[in-house]
Amino acid sequence: MPYLVAAQDQAGPPRGRFLQPSVRVGEIVDYELSYSHAPGLNVIFPDSTANYAPFEFVGKTYRPTRTRQGRSLDETVYHLRTFALDSVQRLAVPVTILRGRDTLTVPTTVAAVRLERVVPPLATGAVPILRQNTTLLPVEPAFNYPYWLAGFGILVVVLGGVAWGFGRRWRQRYQLYKLRKNHVYFLAQYARHVERFTLSRSLTNMERAITLWKNYLTTLENNVINSLTTREIVAYYDNDTDVSLALRLADRVIYGNRFTEDEVETDLAFGLLRDFAQRRFELEQARVAK
Repeated sequence: MPYLVAAQDQAGPPRGRFLQPSVRVGEIVDYELSYSHAPGLNVIFPDSTANYAPFEFVGKTYRPTRTRQGRSLDETVYHLRTFALDSVQRLAVPVTILRGRDTLTVPTTVAAVRLERVVPPLATGAVPILRQNTTLLPVEPAFNYPYWLAGFGILVVVLGGVAWGFGRRWRQRYQLYKLRKNHVYFLAQYARHVERFTLSRSLTNMERAITLWKNYLTTLENNVINSLTTREIVAYYDNDTDVSLALRLADRVIYGNRFTEDEVETDLAFGLLRDFAQRRFELEQARVAK
């Protein structure tokens, strides 16, 4: 402790001063605190928790320590403001010196700043004259979050009730619409392939018609017959006579390259496959409509 006291005496007290001679109520004023000391001293300046009365702490700006000719200089500028009405306002905040577990609080010089008054002082007992101004100023409308949130919540509840009450019917109608649309598209494409086969007698058109038929039933019934053989397809549909006869005739034409002059067999095969697809569509449509 004696070492600290001696060091403080040799260096002189910390110095505080306001960087401007006057301040208005509520304005920020800069207060500079500086301390010149021996380089070996551990000096701590006040922080935001210190007492700055009658001022309020707003912030501070550090300046790096400068050491010249065996002396170190610490400086910090504090940004303060006051709402007190004293004509002259004074401030003195101490600094702290640390050495091991010992501390020493060093007082600073007192700094003063003059309060600059905007309104002239009134005589004793006088009443200030108030200037009336009743002109309305434009105010930006505020977004009413509570009402909007309440309205959104009611809308969600209503939509949820509607979806719960009518959702199944809407989904059913939409599924029936897709079924009919896909079936009409299949019939049109199937008839086009059959017509092309009739005109060209090309096996490619017949294969395309059979492939279209398989793909349609795969999509309609969510099965995998488009990857099955003829025997597996017949077994899948429980040995349906129409499917069995139509696919057997088609295989004989495609793989055996056997055409008849009157085209009875090929027309029969195309007709049986189209009629079977129609029956499967009607079954699926009745299932969805339940």
